[in-house]
Amino acid sequence: MLGDDEAAVLAAIDEVAVARTLMELVAVPSVTGSAAESELQHLLAGRLERHGLEVDLWAMDLPELLAHPDFPGAEAPRDEAWGLVGRTRDGGDGPVLVLQGHVDVVPAGDPAAWEGDPFVPRVTGDVVHGRGACDMKAGLAAHLAVLEAVRASGVRLRGQVAAHFVVGEEDGGLGAFGTLRRGHGGDACVIAEPTAGTLITANAGALTFRITVNGKAAHASSREEGVSAIDAYLPLHRALARLEADRNRDPDPLMAEYPIPYALSVGVLRAGDWASSVPDLLVAEGRLGVRLGEDPASAREEFERCVAAACAADPWLRAHPVSVTWPGGQFASGRLPAGHPLPDVIRSAHADVVGGPAPRERGAPYGSDLRLYGGAGIPTVQYGPGDIRVAHSPREQVSVREVVAVARTLALTVLRTVGTK
Repeated sequence: MLGDDEAAVLAAIDEVAVARTLMELVAVPSVTGSAAESELQHLLAGRLERHGLEVDLWAMDLPELLAHPDFPGAEAPRDEAWGLVGRTRDGGDGPVLVLQGHVDVVPAGDPAAWEGDPFVPRVTGDVVHGRGACDMKAGLAAHLAVLEAVRASGVRLRGQVAAHFVVGEEDGGLGAFGTLRRGHGGDACVIAEPTAGTLITANAGALTFRITVNGKAAHASSREEGVSAIDAYLPLHRALARLEADRNRDPDPLMAEYPIPYALSVGVLRAGDWASSVPDLLVAEGRLGVRLGEDPASAREEFERCVAAACAADPWLRAHPVSVTWPGGQFASGRLPAGHPLPDVIRSAHADVVGGPAPRERGAPYGSDLRLYGGAGIPTVQYGPGDIRVAHSPREQVSVREVVAVARTLALTVLRTVGTK
């Protein structure tokens, strides 16, 4: 049964307002590293101030963060990064629950693949379509709805709620890293990434790699005089496929539902600069999945041993060894400590709001800010609206009813975690 404070907060969550907020957020093309990413942080700072929160909006010191030995990596070029934290003003005698979300989105890709402009939200029935709709503007809208409902209801909190809205999550976690380095923290954290009605309590990691393969240039009409860097790369590609298979044997039970829990994927191949020349250079870039609990340094070492063994077995590569570097995002794995009560609080809240079976627990095969908060000693879960399977695609969408259900669940989670006076 709901208490009076809980009923009051739930009654203050307005579905129409949630939908309006979601569409306003989608309409800002906050691609990672872009000026619009910074613009959205300033817009959200205004929203948090109107919700009565104490707001910290600051320009991050990029040179200092990038030079830090624990910096998690980045891929998108940027001139600035803004941090944003809002904190409820009352409370202080109880725990602090962090509601975290990233404001950046990936590029829209081919405009022809979309129905209309990807940054003009399109509505069909209860569903909002657009870049960032589920990853993760829907989660931001849910967090904002919770904060507004607590304020509008007049309920006084014993502890505090802190909204951490961060940039640069899609390419490494710059925003979360800078926020934690500034000293913002909490006793527990919920990241509203799209989880499709489940509770994510662990994330695999992902390390960006670059392999450079040398060939020997020649005119294409006498290609026997050269060595194609493309042909030289092929033994490496086969070796990486074998490495992926080896690394995915006996996965952790939280990852067992995935066909490839720790994917090793080559996403970019660049070779050659003239159609009638034998290419003398190939660059392959991709991501190496990191197993739960695995030291990223160990994963990198295993990858480099695999590449070295493939080179040793090939006459050309043995005489012309390739180079392996690790640019871009470097996501370690992360996991909620065993026995932490936060999942049970969310399950109970979900049952009171939605009914039906409790959200099941699972891991996720991708990296997120969960590992940065967990690494800072803040127990963290992911629970949010939307399905990751449509994220980063022209099919990106989310149900407003699902956003509202998550907001209501998180509202109860807040009250049951930080307490009321």
